[in-house]
Amino acid sequence: MKTVVIHAAKDLRIEEREPEAVSSGQVEIAIEAGGICGSDLHYYNHGGIGAIRLREPMILGHEVAGTITALGNGVSGLAIGDQVAVSPSRPCNACQYCLKGMQNHCLNMRFYGSAMPMPHIQGAFRQRLVAESWQCHKVGDGISIHEAAFAEPLAVTLHAVARAGSLLNKRVLVTGSGPIGALIVIAARAHGAREIVATDVMEPVLKKVREVGADRTINVAENPEQLTSYAANKGYFDVMFEASGNERAMRAGLEVLKPLGILVQVGLGGDVSIPQNIVVSKEIDMRGSFRFHEEFGLAVDMINRKTVDVKPLLSSVYPLEDVLSAFEIAGDRNQSMKVQLTF
Repeated sequence: MKTVVIHAAKDLRIEEREPEAVSSGQVEIAIEAGGICGSDLHYYNHGGIGAIRLREPMILGHEVAGTITALGNGVSGLAIGDQVAVSPSRPCNACQYCLKGMQNHCLNMRFYGSAMPMPHIQGAFRQRLVAESWQCHKVGDGISIHEAAFAEPLAVTLHAVARAGSLLNKRVLVTGSGPIGALIVIAARAHGAREIVATDVMEPVLKKVREVGADRTINVAENPEQLTSYAANKGYFDVMFEASGNERAMRAGLEVLKPLGILVQVGLGGDVSIPQNIVVSKEIDMRGSFRFHEEFGLAVDMINRKTVDVKPLLSSVYPLEDVLSAFEIAGDRNQSMKVQLTF
């Protein structure tokens, strides 16, 4: 089978690998759609993510969906021919965090396409994937395989929304309007946000988040004063989702959060300097948000029920043989929001 393998920064290859055997409780899936994530781009452009570096060749990819082609012994509830979204999260369900229902913090997590452990956890950009049956969530009638491949990033944003608490009737700020920021807009709207303002420095992505539900967008590179105007009377927003990993975005957001406001940090970046006087004087509640667990099934259910519409976020689809072009376009925020591969 063909796979997408990263060897080093800018060294991405299509390689032949032997398909894995299907064991008891497992299924084989013909992968049909795979979204290129920011972490995939970090491996491609930089050879790693922060301190996590590639130390051996690794198959990329974790946002995938496809059709079941084989069943192992003991599998129930699934059938050959079922289209499924595949959760890339494989916790051990035995460590201290798993036993507390915190599987996203599993000490033995095997998350597709991760160079954190050695040997690396191989990813899902491959023509055939063998997965545990419990990783697979059926795709509903009338839902495209490309929509289904949005389940993983949507799950990330649903976990962020859960970290924020109730958004009912809340004013929400989203800083960073890439795929995760745009999906936060969708998730926040679905959870009852009263008003959503999104910021970025690129007009094409701001246009897209307006399309998926933002009430207002602000280009903070061109019109920063449009955001600072919300700082009057100690702030305007109840909740801020920081999806850029940028220090200036975080600082600007803290200025416009109300006292007792909640900042949910979703974007990954380097070390930042935090204005403690604002955090303390306004009693800001800062919370991190990392991956997801049960939210994956919820994401698939919301897509199946058409509670959310992710279709506007799909910029382009590339065949496997054009993977290098796909990665270059995926990294150009003027040209793309979400790029997917077909296998």
